[in-house]
Amino acid sequence: MQLLLAPMEGLLDFALRDTLTRVDAGAAADPAAAGPHPSGIDRCVSEFIRITDTLLPPRSFIRTMPELLTGGRTLAGVPVRGQLLGSDPTLLAENAARLAELGSHGVDLNFGCPANVVNRHGGGSALLQEPELIHRIVAAVRRAVPAHVPVSAKMRLGYADDRQAEDNALAIEAAGASEIVVHARTKVHGYRPPAYWERIADLRGVVKLPLVANGEIWTVDDALRAQAASGCTSLMLGRGMVADPGLALAIRARLAGGEKSGSEVPLSLDGYGFSAINVDPSEGFQPEGRPGSACAFSATVAAGVPPAVPWADMRPLMQSFWALVERRVERRHRAGRLKQWLNLLRRRYPEAQAAFDALRTTNDADALSAWLQQQS
Repeated sequence: MQLLLAPMEGLLDFALRDTLTRVDAGAAADPAAAGPHPSGIDRCVSEFIRITDTLLPPRSFIRTMPELLTGGRTLAGVPVRGQLLGSDPTLLAENAARLAELGSHGVDLNFGCPANVVNRHGGGSALLQEPELIHRIVAAVRRAVPAHVPVSAKMRLGYADDRQAEDNALAIEAAGASEIVVHARTKVHGYRPPAYWERIADLRGVVKLPLVANGEIWTVDDALRAQAASGCTSLMLGRGMVADPGLALAIRARLAGGEKSGSEVPLSLDGYGFSAINVDPSEGFQPEGRPGSACAFSATVAAGVPPAVPWADMRPLMQSFWALVERRVERRHRAGRLKQWLNLLRRRYPEAQAAFDALRTTNDADALSAWLQQQS
């Protein structure tokens, strides 16, 4: 089984990748159940790097994926695979070659982003209407990167409907990809529950390459249901892992027949050497207040099941996250980044609900810094 950490534009960026892979199995009875890495995460995928009309300079890749400065891994040691988004096979191939040269642990192709601003320009899930173009993109990228560099793709079930799901999966396989992550919803579904995991099982009936199930995995029980319905042993965790940083550990512990607790990994920023980068959290994922969204919540979804990472261990993780936000994010956007995470954490932590309520109207970065210092 593999557990992957999802790319989520505007939410699950470098700072959260670094923080979530700092979680570890601590003094658990069976640390081996955490998997290859103590966080329980086998691999991360970066947010998409948009490819439009040029071969990007190295700094453009590093802006989205600073892990390229540290061997393509988070500081905790988890490999990261860079994701490209675009629709021109030649340009994507050229940029994939550069991404591989910079040390990414593979190249992932985005055929799943449902954002209208992306789809209007023919990217993301809009490509699911053109299986032949998807084939040409994957084949061009596969030819452009060394044979030892994996090429994977992330797709949804379709655009307006799922009638071309099998055609798209077959196109990706025939072009030479090594893996497909399937977000079990269409573009039109967006992030509205449910996820249609059983359709992934249909795809497994027509393609031979490994498939990874993704979508609406918030709890251990969700993970087990996704595995059963899709037939996939491997999963990609997104919002569920952000809301419950110990989710990967809890899944592995359930499968191993035990329980895990979490602790933080010491913070060190010395390896990256980056300066502040303008990042606007308003561009991309917006979890709060969307009617019908699984993110519009205030109560936990796993009542009576304590999170694998207790709140006492979440506090230093948030401080580590904030240190990276202060280094990386423009000052006027910093408060939004912390509140966005707290908004999801309140699904599992009553303490996060209290913190979110107290900080909801605060947009001053210094005030948030002071609050975080009080939590130590």
